[in-house]
Amino acid sequence: MTTPVTVSFHATELSAIADAQGRIAVVVPETGQLGQGARRVNRMTKGAVARAVAGEKFAKLKDGQVLSLAYPAGLSVESVDILRLPRRPDAALARKGGAALSRAAGGAEMLVLADTTKPSAEIAFGFSLRSYAFTDHKTAEDEPRGALTVMGSDPETAREAWQAFSALSEGIFLTRDLVSEPANVLTTTEFAARLEDLRDLGVEVEVLEEAALQDLGMRALLCVGEGSVSPTKVVVMRWNGAGDDRPPLALIGKGVVFDTGGISLKGAAGMETMTMDMGGAGTVAGTMHALARRQARANVIGLVGLVENMPSGSAVRPGDVVTSMKGDTIEVINTDAEGRLLLCDVMWYAQTRFRPAAMIDLATLTGACIVALGHENAAVFSNDEGLADGFLKAARTEAEGAWRMPMGQAYDDMMKSPIADIKNSGGRPAGSITAAQFLLRFVQDGMPWVHLDIAGVAHVPRDLPLSPKGATGWGVLALNRLVADRFERD
Repeated sequence: MTTPVTVSFHATELSAIADAQGRIAVVVPETGQLGQGARRVNRMTKGAVARAVAGEKFAKLKDGQVLSLAYPAGLSVESVDILRLPRRPDAALARKGGAALSRAAGGAEMLVLADTTKPSAEIAFGFSLRSYAFTDHKTAEDEPRGALTVMGSDPETAREAWQAFSALSEGIFLTRDLVSEPANVLTTTEFAARLEDLRDLGVEVEVLEEAALQDLGMRALLCVGEGSVSPTKVVVMRWNGAGDDRPPLALIGKGVVFDTGGISLKGAAGMETMTMDMGGAGTVAGTMHALARRQARANVIGLVGLVENMPSGSAVRPGDVVTSMKGDTIEVINTDAEGRLLLCDVMWYAQTRFRPAAMIDLATLTGACIVALGHENAAVFSNDEGLADGFLKAARTEAEGAWRMPMGQAYDDMMKSPIADIKNSGGRPAGSITAAQFLLRFVQDGMPWVHLDIAGVAHVPRDLPLSPKGATGWGVLALNRLVADRFERD
């Protein structure tokens, strides 16, 4: 797993500034008032910081942005970076500011003089998230990833807060690594092996092989992988942090390690991005890592279906009828609508075996979701107002875009089949909604459920404030927040 940047917190020590290497950052509010550390840097640079803060470039900065002074006289560092930020920024703004410092650092070692700025741990968290780079398959020497040192007035509080942020950084990096891996590396077997590593954190991990899935009747899931030589698997991850008397929250992820579309073959353009079609399973894995790493006082079960969707002489065909674990028959209209076939069996298994308190599934399920919401928001579908509102609140708190979508009988009617209980595709209109209606059929009465279509947010085509182009790790923060808000024992 890509290791997050090393972060340490210390009380402000002005004598250490002269010996700093790499870069120094100072935090200055809109008013231009310099704190203790910034004043010392200003004196050492013969007034350069004060001149910059009084100048037009700083005035044009928005909160969370950085002005850099390259190779300042009087210091050995390569740059002094001035971060414009209020003394008490909200969490999202503090993380944005930290990410801006990370981009400025470019892998160099950095000393941040936060002075009395609160919360400095949030700044470090933003720095950590934006420092991510997936370099496992580059043959050149690794780019430098220098340590981050934060000096401020309350290092103990920052260190305490950082314990949780460190766990979240690791979980998000795990998700990003999994989503970034090519399919010839991250096979279903390799994916399962990496999830077994969670045992080191105290997570119980069980791998169900194809024979067991056949015995359970998961023929909807199994049909997806019939055209591939990679074996279909279900991995169950159990974190029991609240004792045996509480039913768990079940997180269920789609793990299609590569999606050609099967016999309903996708177009060639852009097919290489289908290595990310296991983004839901990647998010579940990262969330389980973060919860275990921070010792969450909650019971959470992560279940992921791992499969590869390939065309071959043995592949499932359009027009075939398969039987789900629930017993419902499904007419396969489009083999590229495979994620819902995977999810319906894993969801049913989760409910019948574990009797969870609530269930959330995540999947890069439909291109229609991207048409509707772009890369700004995940689509949220639910049968339970309380759970949906709780997740949306958690997503807002963590600045992860999510938008509630409608459901209803008219969409359900679009999934009727003349030869089976249901078909797996209702066509192009309302494609993300009809997919959710398909899944709702496999939610037991009284089970609070949220479906998250993350097709637009799991992997993005441009840099974001907290992540480079590519895998984002979207959802780890929101799910962790939801667990803390609604499922964690006091």
